[in-house]
Amino acid sequence: MKMLCIDGGGIRGVFAISILQAIEEEWECPIDDLFDVVAGTSTGAIISASIVLKKSMREVMKSYELYGKKIFVRQAKVGLFKSIYSDQYLRRFFRKAFGEMALADIKKPLLIPAVDVTNGKPFIHRSNYGHTENDDLSIKLWDAVLSSCSAPVFFPPNNINNQYLSIDGGLWANNPSLVCVTEALHHFKKDIKEIEIFSIGTGMQHIDFTIGKEKYWGAKHWLPIHFPSMKMTPKLLDLALQLSSESVTYHCQHLLGNHYFRLNGDLGEEMPFDEIKFIDELIELGKQAFLNKKKDVMSFLNKKPDSP
Repeated sequence: MKMLCIDGGGIRGVFAISILQAIEEEWECPIDDLFDVVAGTSTGAIISASIVLKKSMREVMKSYELYGKKIFVRQAKVGLFKSIYSDQYLRRFFRKAFGEMALADIKKPLLIPAVDVTNGKPFIHRSNYGHTENDDLSIKLWDAVLSSCSAPVFFPPNNINNQYLSIDGGLWANNPSLVCVTEALHHFKKDIKEIEIFSIGTGMQHIDFTIGKEKYWGAKHWLPIHFPSMKMTPKLLDLALQLSSESVTYHCQHLLGNHYFRLNGDLGEEMPFDEIKFIDELIELGKQAFLNKKKDVMSFLNKKPDSP
C-alpha cells in the first residue's frame, strides 16, 4: 500500500507543490494515480485534497501564488485582541477550489488531521472509504481543509456546524505519517511490510534562538516583534511544527525502514510560514530537492511492496 503524506507549513507548501509538480511531469500522470492513500495537514491538507480531485500541481501552484498574497494580509499586528489574519480569503480560496463537494463524495482514502479545541482532542477528517469512526461525512471538503489550516492566533478557529471549534492539525500531526501507519494497520489490516510511505516536508528552517546576554526569556524572545512595523514573527509555532515533523520522521524511519522515504530540504534561513516574499525561492528549493533525490524518488515510487 503506497501512501503519500504532506506536512503543514503555511506558504512553505509551495516547496512541496514544486516537488509534486516535478514528479507529475516526470511520470506524465496525476499524482493521485501513484498512491493508494493521501494525507495532509494544514497546507498539506490543501494539497492533498487537490490531489484526490486530480487537480494538476501546476494549477495548485498558481492558486497559491494568487491567493497567498491575499490571505497573508494582516488585520492585526500582534494578534492580542483578534487573529492576525482573517480567514475571508482562505474560505474563498477553498470554496472556489473544492466547491460544495462533501467528504461523502470522495471515495479515495483522504486523511486530514485537525484539532477539536472545544473538547480538547485530536481528530481526523476522513473521506468516504468505510472507516467506522467517520462521524459526519456531510462536512464539506473545504470546511475540513479550513479546520486543518486554522493556526491559533494567526487565524480564527473554524466553527463546524455550531457543534465545535476546530484548529490546525499541525499541533499534533504536522507530519501525518504516523496517522497513515495507524490507518494502514488498523483499518486496512495491512502488515507493516506492506506499508510504503512517501513523506514530503515543507523545508527545514534554521530558526535562530542564539544565546544572548538576557537570562529571562519572555514572549519577545519566542514571538519577536519587529519595529517599526510591529510585525510578530511566528518563531515558536514554526519551531514546534518543525520538531513535530522531524520526530515523526525519526519514528517512521525506524518502524518502516526503507519503506519510508522522506523528501525534505534545508532552507538555509528562517522562512516564516506567513512570509510570502519567499515564494519564488521556495519553489526553486523544491525543484532542487527533487533533482537531488530524483533517482531515489523514481526507485521508491516504481518498486513493488515486499511480500508479507
